[in-house]
Amino acid sequence: MHQVVWRSASIGVLLAALPICAHHSTALYDLVHGTIIGGVVTEFAWENPHTYIWIDVSGENNELEHWSVELESASVLRRLGWAKDAVKPGDRISVTGARAKDNSFRLRALWVQLPDARRMPGQPLPEN
Repeated sequence: MHQVVWRSASIGVLLAALPICAHHSTALYDLVHGTIIGGVVTEFAWENPHTYIWIDVSGENNELEHWSVELESASVLRRLGWAKDAVKPGDRISVTGARAKDNSFRLRALWVQLPDARRMPGQPLPEN
């Protein structure tokens, strides 16, 4: 009987933790200091749970940096006015967001400036 109770309790704890595991944390990113990058899109992955844009950026000493930009899911971006063909390889864009704390070439997008000058949100904006 004791094993049945212990197993049931263990399963309950694991099931309760699922929503926590399913949520993707922003803890990897420096949300205090903003970063702006501009460059040429090499790939755009319109998918769930997150959409990604890969950008080649001319860095210090004109060295090419390959950046990975994380945005919300395709379904959230669609509600924010995005379309899956909004960004294409070869497009020149700029992105404002939070850089990875480990200083790698990863960014969590807050805003994306598209080639047609539209400024699109990379995540839902806080409500007033």
